[in-house]
Amino acid sequence: MKVSIFGAGYVGLGFAACLAEAGHEVLCADTDPARIEGLQRGLMPLHEPGLEALVVAGLAAGTLRFTAGERDACLHGDVLFIVVNTPADAEGRVDLRHVIAVAAGIGRHRDREAVVVCKSTAPVGTAAQVEAVLNGELSRRGVAHRIAVAVNPEFLREGSAVRDCRQPDRVVIGSEDPWAVDLLTRLYAPFVHDPRQVLVMDRRSAELSKYAANAMLATRISFMNEMARVAEHAGADIEMVRRGIGADRRIGPDFLQAGVGYGGSCLAKDVRALTHAAERDGHVLRILSAVEATNHAQKGRLFDLMVHHFEGRIAGKTIAVWGLAFKPDTDDMRDAPSLVLLERLRAAGARVRAYDPAAMPNARSLVGDRDDVRWCATAQEALSGADVLALVTEWPEFRRPDFARIAKELRTPAIFDGRNLYDAAEAEAAGIAYYGIGRGRSSLLR
Repeated sequence: MKVSIFGAGYVGLGFAACLAEAGHEVLCADTDPARIEGLQRGLMPLHEPGLEALVVAGLAAGTLRFTAGERDACLHGDVLFIVVNTPADAEGRVDLRHVIAVAAGIGRHRDREAVVVCKSTAPVGTAAQVEAVLNGELSRRGVAHRIAVAVNPEFLREGSAVRDCRQPDRVVIGSEDPWAVDLLTRLYAPFVHDPRQVLVMDRRSAELSKYAANAMLATRISFMNEMARVAEHAGADIEMVRRGIGADRRIGPDFLQAGVGYGGSCLAKDVRALTHAAERDGHVLRILSAVEATNHAQKGRLFDLMVHHFEGRIAGKTIAVWGLAFKPDTDDMRDAPSLVLLERLRAAGARVRAYDPAAMPNARSLVGDRDDVRWCATAQEALSGADVLALVTEWPEFRRPDFARIAKELRTPAIFDGRNLYDAAEAEAAGIAYYGIGRGRSSLLR
């Protein structure tokens, strides 16, 4: 099947590469000529495990091509996916300009029937707007091509996007048009092994499903971070609590890790957008307002623990920071908790020695070159000359550190574990003060 994908970002690029691997003829378009030029040579604009090999293989096989030409993409596919960025401001208002621009372009150039699919995360009712724009452009041209607009929200996770695309737990198709449903079902056939994984519904329900899913995940994270505060005051270990409730089949173990809060391009943005949309319609989502407030406060938790540890005298201290990306296996710095930590350390007069396996260029472009931040080439270099260590992102290379070596490198050995990655007793046995989230010495705080 011929497929056009508008948008070569984290979602669009991974989706395009996986469809090409499955044998579809994919043309991926983007408005950034430099990005397209690099992709045509197999150069990745982002870090995603397994993606580079897929892109290179698709280019070699001829099943994957890239273009900066709007018209070429509009004419190529039988199915055209809109997978462009939909940023939201601090109030949750979603910017749909990129989505509408793609829809208008399809309306201007399309010369035959097509299924247009909204895959970008967008507010309820966006598909109807896309349909109106398409029909308006076709009417101006005096043509009446059959265009069906469907919704197919993405549920790919950064860091595991390739696996999630190859092995989806569900495929949501929002359409009441049998032709569109049939076409999308056949498109996804290589990835779906059980027909029950394909969930067909109306467009508005499909749009809301994406927001509701991310809101639920964000709620679980913030709930556990609230419980971590309770554990700190009760002298309990939140990791033991997590195991206790995660074993309940009604709850399950996923997204129950306490930490320094969620980041990335999805959860925070989608919670704000859903809250804003509800308020616009006269509804107050009290739970989600609390979820967002808890997450905002949690991003400052490591700094609060450091202030307690140093008895308020944090100015002049040097902090080694391991991990900058909002999660491992990505270089995405959007809404990353590390940015809050770096800013609070700067404001308090502390210095930072930072290291991340993949996100250093993106972090440096956001933070800038400053006297108070040293960008280190290795985790070991970050420790050199530091007073204490803060773990912010749980990259695999940080999972089994040499605590004896860390104790020797740090001037006043202490670890502030923002992901509860380490065993508190093992760190303390090496002479390192250990602060976790809802465990370790943090449980002694009142």
